[in-house]
This record gives sequence, C-alpha cells and structure tokens, in this order.
Amino acid sequence: MNEYADSVQNNEIVVLDFYAHWCGPCKVVGPLFEEVSNENEGPYFAKVNVDDEQELAQQFGIRSIPTILFIKSGEVQGKLIGLTSKKQIEEQLNLIK
Repeated sequence: MNEYADSVQNNEIVVLDFYAHWCGPCKVVGPLFEEVSNENEGPYFAKVNVDDEQELAQQFGIRSIPTILFIKSGEVQGKLIGLTSKKQIEEQLNLIK
C-alpha cells in the first residue's frame, strides 16, 4: 500500500473500498466503486481486500464489509458501510472535495 501512504502524505483525497471476494454485498458495491473511480480524476481510489490486508483493516477499525472510507489530509472524513448506491458514493466524495 505504498501508493496509499504516498497519497495520504501528499494530502490528496483517498477513497478506499474494503471488501472480500466471498462477500455478496461487496460484489454489488465493487462495480459502482469502479464507475465512480473511472469518472473522477484526482482522488486516489483503491480496493483493499480485508483477507490480504488485515493489518490495514484493523488500523481503520473495519468491522463490516463493504466499507468505503473517504480520507483527506490523512484524516477519515466520511464512511459508507454496507450496500451503497453510486449516488451515495458520489455525494460523499463531493463533500470532501
């Protein structure tokens, strides 16, 4: 996650989608997250598999998936947990831009 660390240090907007391959709701939210990522230049978007990145998930206190975190200047500014619409992701992103 070096790219993530670099983005946070550069005070960029970082959007993280915490998911797992076995998670049904994650399979619904994932494509929506990808669409928002493709439509927005500037923020750093990353998908974080909680099975592979357990330490990072613990660091952010992820208890349920899917969880999308919106980070600006190294601080979590917003969070969406569970099934989420594309509109909700876009609205949360616009709040921190």
